[in-house]
Amino acid sequence: MKPFIHNDWWPILEPEFEKDNYQQLRKFLVHEYNTQNIHPDMNHIFEAFNLTPFSQVKVVILGQDPYHGYHQAHGLSFSVQPGVAIPPSLLNIYKELQADVGVQPVQDGYLVDWAKQGVLMMNSVLTVRDGQAYSHQGKGWEQITDYAIQKLSERSEPVVFILWGRAARNKIKLIDTTKNTVIESAHPSPLSAYRGFFGSKPFSKTNQALINYGETPINWQLPERVNQ
Repeated sequence: MKPFIHNDWWPILEPEFEKDNYQQLRKFLVHEYNTQNIHPDMNHIFEAFNLTPFSQVKVVILGQDPYHGYHQAHGLSFSVQPGVAIPPSLLNIYKELQADVGVQPVQDGYLVDWAKQGVLMMNSVLTVRDGQAYSHQGKGWEQITDYAIQKLSERSEPVVFILWGRAARNKIKLIDTTKNTVIESAHPSPLSAYRGFFGSKPFSKTNQALINYGETPINWQLPERVNQ
């Protein structure tokens, strides 16, 4: 269960992987992957970090833990692999995206193009048992992902943090709000989207903040894939 991180995130996160906390988490994960169906695939656990290097992060979209259905999770919060049905929360994200900035929804939920533009789509917990949401909470991932948030917050270049729902919003204590932008709302899940997510305009607010920082805004329009 070696952390396969291949860019400038590694020297930043390496001290966390050397702590007793990760050694205990590693033992737990080895047993889980050997005895249970765990998502995502072991090779995709750190996909968010590998696709969006530390120095290139402009935006963080923080999720709670991976999708727990078969072939859904691939290491990015809210994203699913091509050919997989779009989950309800992501359908609501697409609705708000269209209402906010006029982006046309696509037929899949594969968000890699955002990651490649500097949107770190990181879950607080990076693994989950099949069919058992939140089953790996409190096992040690939070110490690592909290540390990643803190290091981004401390960076000289500011970051836009998008926090949807109570679990994500609780992370605001890790963020220096005097130098970074925080955009908060209800979670996009069907249970809460009508309680403040719809109409919150997170995508236009994010791009305005990036422009104010002198950064290139995110192109939120995803490509329509064919022959999936």
